[in-house]
Amino acid sequence: MTQTAVLSPAALSARIRNRARGMGFDGVGIAPVRPSAHGGAYDRWLALGMHGEMGYLSREDAVAKRHDPAVLVPGARSAVVVALHYDPGDAAADGEGAVDASRGIVARYARNDDYHELMKARLIALQDWIGAELVPVGGRAYVDTGAVLERELAHRAGLGWHGKNTMLIHPRRGSYFFIGEVLLDVELEYDDAFVKDHCGTCHRCLDACPTGALLGRDATGAPLMDARRCISYLTIELRGPIPRDLRPLIGNRIYGCDICQEVCPWNRFSRRTDEPAFLAREGLDGPELVEWMTMTQEEFSARFKNSPIKRTKRRGLLRNVAVALGNWGSPEAVPALAGALNDEEPLVRGHAAWALGRIGTDAARQALRGREEAEEDAWVREEIAAARAC
Repeated sequence: MTQTAVLSPAALSARIRNRARGMGFDGVGIAPVRPSAHGGAYDRWLALGMHGEMGYLSREDAVAKRHDPAVLVPGARSAVVVALHYDPGDAAADGEGAVDASRGIVARYARNDDYHELMKARLIALQDWIGAELVPVGGRAYVDTGAVLERELAHRAGLGWHGKNTMLIHPRRGSYFFIGEVLLDVELEYDDAFVKDHCGTCHRCLDACPTGALLGRDATGAPLMDARRCISYLTIELRGPIPRDLRPLIGNRIYGCDICQEVCPWNRFSRRTDEPAFLAREGLDGPELVEWMTMTQEEFSARFKNSPIKRTKRRGLLRNVAVALGNWGSPEAVPALAGALNDEEPLVRGHAAWALGRIGTDAARQALRGREEAEEDAWVREEIAAARAC
């Protein structure tokens, strides 16, 4: 360690803030580590089953860690919380998919490189610098993968308030930013928590959500979402079939959803990211659904290397694409969907059958009849039968 003088908590915090900004983070705040003020709301949300199939959220050890970060990182006293913009600044938020249903819509954050790796590396470098230059320190960095209530820490660090859409919103930045944090075992000077709720009487996000996933605020004022109905959950976290009644509501969104952010008035202040890794990759700003429906495993692996989209695996992505093609409803999609009836993945075959039923042309019905005779998977057979009955 090159620093020999003992720095006060205020001096440490000032140096850390400056370093974090110099590393490219757009916002930085420092908060005390203490038990969550939203633990009760979190427990009630879990008890209602609104986390769906995300079992990692309800594990006993994970719940305890979310209730108190000091359980996650023993001895933690301070959290350095950072924000990094990812808005590509497109004039048309959804690219060509906004006006052409034959093209898919990918959430803004997923059109580029995987943010986890980029942010985690910077946060680890920040922690290493603190230990080498300022004070001996222990701790750990997290970016969206640890058992941390990150938005609460960010709120406590002064980086924004919890909007009705459950996002953290900053009055001069909007909500298109990633959050990460380093939990440290040293005492620092803390920023003031963001107290004011600027949502007011606005409910645009609630009105705009196609599936009714946003439920306003609970009795304690915490924003409430039924994740089981959220398009992001349905197209990313859900591993099995998308419920039939929700499929038509997804439209052509094939990975994630930004609707509740797009309608938020505060995002008029969002600015274009300065991070080159977060600019849209070629082909992800309105991809052609028919072309993606024929994607092989090799093509998927190559196309989405170091991309957030790899999380769905090929079968999940093609499930989503099949639903989008069914919602498009064009006969032009029939050949690709008919080919998908022979895919090795039942999840893909079943959703392709649903889409063909939605299209309902003679060619679509013929493809369904032909596959019904050969299909051995019971669930896929149910989907084919339901599609033929349309």
